[in-house]
Amino acid sequence: MEAPRQDTRGIVDPAGLLNRVRFRRHEPAEPLRRYVEWYWLIDWDLPAPYASTVVPHPAVNLTFQWDESEGGPHAEVTGVALGLYTRKLTGRGRVCGVKFRPGGFRPYAPEAPVSRWTGRAVSAEEVFPQATSDAARAIVTPADDRARVAALDAFLLALPRTPDPQANLAIALVRRIRTDRTVRRVGDLAEEQGLSVRALQRLFSAYVGVSPKWCVLRYRIHEALEHAGTRTDIDWAGLAAELGYADQAHLVRDFTATVGVPPTAYAAEAAEAAEAAEAAEAAAEGAAGQRAAE
Repeated sequence: MEAPRQDTRGIVDPAGLLNRVRFRRHEPAEPLRRYVEWYWLIDWDLPAPYASTVVPHPAVNLTFQWDESEGGPHAEVTGVALGLYTRKLTGRGRVCGVKFRPGGFRPYAPEAPVSRWTGRAVSAEEVFPQATSDAARAIVTPADDRARVAALDAFLLALPRTPDPQANLAIALVRRIRTDRTVRRVGDLAEEQGLSVRALQRLFSAYVGVSPKWCVLRYRIHEALEHAGTRTDIDWAGLAAELGYADQAHLVRDFTATVGVPPTAYAAEAAEAAEAAEAAEAAAEGAAGQRAAE
């Protein structure tokens, strides 16, 4: 299994977020890597509220959270969000998250199709009785990342898991959709697997929580979002063709419907945010140098 990616794919306004929080990714213990893509850790201490927004991946997340203004630590299971997912961060807090691989959650919760959780966030105790407030406290309170990761490993390794070849197939197919840009038609993917389109759709509903077509479209948007947020010399017509869109207008419509603004407007805002973050960092370094000289 590949190591955690270091891109910001799916994060709207990554410069704004990373300027306000400490965000890290860590690998889980080796026995978990078939099903868990990575752990993600966020800590914040904010003078003013900030709304973090993401274009979600087709993945279920288990999060252990501690927002000091809202009470004690607790755990939550979040299914695939079909639209933008926004979380308001206030005061001080932290999250220790488990991002399951698309298709990797079902072996831990085999009683129901993953589509049951799509568009929902529920108390983790509804899914895992072991995810008590005491368990959440043991995971989020250590100051050291290594201790938090060890606590996440211990929690997940203790959970029962049902081996399931269909889960393995779903994991492999979603990875193929994400990494192989030649996968553009659900019918072709189904035919390659010797499945009917309906059988492929049932597999994705049961093990991923969304349809294969949804995954194809979502990964296209993630790619476009990453380009818009990190580059200034984008050939939008060429990118649209590369991602499998019929034309540039189709890409613009999908991007605008998903993110809320056209890609060119988002790219301009991202460039301004990146420049502001660089200026703030330079000013902070200058102030620190001045204090050292004094």
